[in-house]
Amino acid sequence: MIGVIRVVLAIVLFLLALLTVFPAPTYWAWEASVVANEWGHLLAIIAVLMILPGWHEGSGKVTVALAVLSMLLLVSPLARSHAIARNLPARMIEAFGNQEPRSAAGAAALATPVSIGTLFRKSPSPDVQKTTMTYVVRDGVPIVLDLYRRTNGATTAPLVIAVHGGSWRTGTRADLPALNSYLAARGYVVASPEYRFAPASPHPAASEDLDAAISFLESNAGRLGIDSTRIVLLGRSAGAQLALLSAYTRKDQNIRGVVSLYGPTDQKWGWEHPSNPRVYNSTITLEQFLNGDPSTQPGAYRTSSPLNFVGADSPPTLMIHGAVDPLVSVRQSERLDSALAAAHRPHLFIELPWATHGCDYVFNGPCGQISTYAIERFIAGVTR
Repeated sequence: MIGVIRVVLAIVLFLLALLTVFPAPTYWAWEASVVANEWGHLLAIIAVLMILPGWHEGSGKVTVALAVLSMLLLVSPLARSHAIARNLPARMIEAFGNQEPRSAAGAAALATPVSIGTLFRKSPSPDVQKTTMTYVVRDGVPIVLDLYRRTNGATTAPLVIAVHGGSWRTGTRADLPALNSYLAARGYVVASPEYRFAPASPHPAASEDLDAAISFLESNAGRLGIDSTRIVLLGRSAGAQLALLSAYTRKDQNIRGVVSLYGPTDQKWGWEHPSNPRVYNSTITLEQFLNGDPSTQPGAYRTSSPLNFVGADSPPTLMIHGAVDPLVSVRQSERLDSALAAAHRPHLFIELPWATHGCDYVFNGPCGQISTYAIERFIAGVTR
């Protein structure tokens, strides 16, 4: 019976390991792929433990074969991340010039893009305080943001505005707070705003809210300890679309740069090239966000697409996207990369061959480490 259980576990682990090389076929498989790709090093340890007991038994040989294959697959994201990491510092310098990341006592910047030691430890950070405040009122309903800053930090500091994802219809300002605290610990002020959701509030409601948040933070910079002349926008998924759109359309000299993590950049192209509906129904999502399809709402599809607003004054842009993202195609970032190159604007596209949508959910995983390293140095470079 024990041998049978071990074989079953080995099969499950092997199926999970396959998600490190094949796109997720369903929504649940996509969620599992984040675990397989970003916690694969831990799962590989489980695979090794399966090899040791009972390897000489009949069923043990099957377990060993599956466990060995699983272990090799599960460590492959880490191996591929090191290939990206080797060239990343030079690519960052070529794109944005020399960057000296901010550090504070007890909160040194990441020294390398990927470290095996960092996989197994929590990043040391001094105390960071979070304050919640209203930045605008819509129809009598206050819309708030969380402000992160280091306790007893500098009098004024550059501002990072982190916009959460959630398909424009869900998510919270509290999503993925680790990067907010990490950056705040290193001397930045980080704001994480909420915004109105579709379908009740379709485009441009969310963009109007983000613009209101930016204006609020600039207007209250003195009392909030913000250097309003040095602002970087950062967004994930739907939040990346909002961040890119504001960065490219506000014409605000205070916005020094924008970071897009797996963001949609061209809504019409996205509607014409939908994701696998078994994973994510991108067609319905876009129609709810834009109140129709491209034939009925052509203006909304045009004005919500950051790609359409790339120009000679677009701020420096950092893009990070997984090659096997089943929710937002990596082509969205590739096409923005081409547009920025044609406009001769500073930019860098970091494509992660193993990574899926939301890969930075695991802060210390391969994607999380590379993203943090690149984001930290990008912000330092454009706000220096």
